[in-house]
Amino acid sequence: MTASIRSRSADFIIGSRYRRTVKSLGALLEGLIAGYGIAIPLGAVSVLIVNRSIDEGFRSGLGAGAGVASVDALCAATVVFAGVLVSSLLSPLATPLKLLGGAVLVLMGVLGVLKAWKEIGTEAMLAPERNSAWKAYFQFMGIAIVNPFTIVYFLALIMGGSTNWISSSGDCMMFIVGVTFASLSWQTILAGAGALAQKRLSARARRVTALIGNLIVILMGLDMVLA
Repeated sequence: MTASIRSRSADFIIGSRYRRTVKSLGALLEGLIAGYGIAIPLGAVSVLIVNRSIDEGFRSGLGAGAGVASVDALCAATVVFAGVLVSSLLSPLATPLKLLGGAVLVLMGVLGVLKAWKEIGTEAMLAPERNSAWKAYFQFMGIAIVNPFTIVYFLALIMGGSTNWISSSGDCMMFIVGVTFASLSWQTILAGAGALAQKRLSARARRVTALIGNLIVILMGLDMVLA
């Protein structure tokens, strides 16, 4: 009798641990999918990261990508732990943030175009800048954080979805880890692509590529402002 009770208790504990593990892995998987979902679609910030690597090398591009990934993780964490509050606060600020984000992109694009145009055909293009990765990190954090789309994306995904792990803080952390890993890994690929282009392209081709990329950023920023 006692042995039977102990056996059932052991089975219950093992089953409970198994269910918790599956639930946590499900939250991690959802975080990975959500992270790649927000990171992979080509946008203005993606173009800027590639341009930064082409212009200043992999370390600077990686710093820029890490800044964007940090904002993705921050937005995911904010929505997971305070979704309803964020939704009510964000609603009246959505349009101003959208305009601000578009204006920042236009400004970044214009500065990039002026720089690339000035350096095309000059000796300056033979010596790529080597700015601090931390400078790129904080600069791109600022660019990404004024874009309301990221937090709206997570609000729609989490608040409107059928997440069965939202009540567990440990599973919420697994979701955030998944988002962070996915976003950072993709931004690293972008930085690596830019660094590879820097090595393979001639100095003039790098500047022309930067010019075209920044023109695309300006168009995307104008689309945000005028839409």
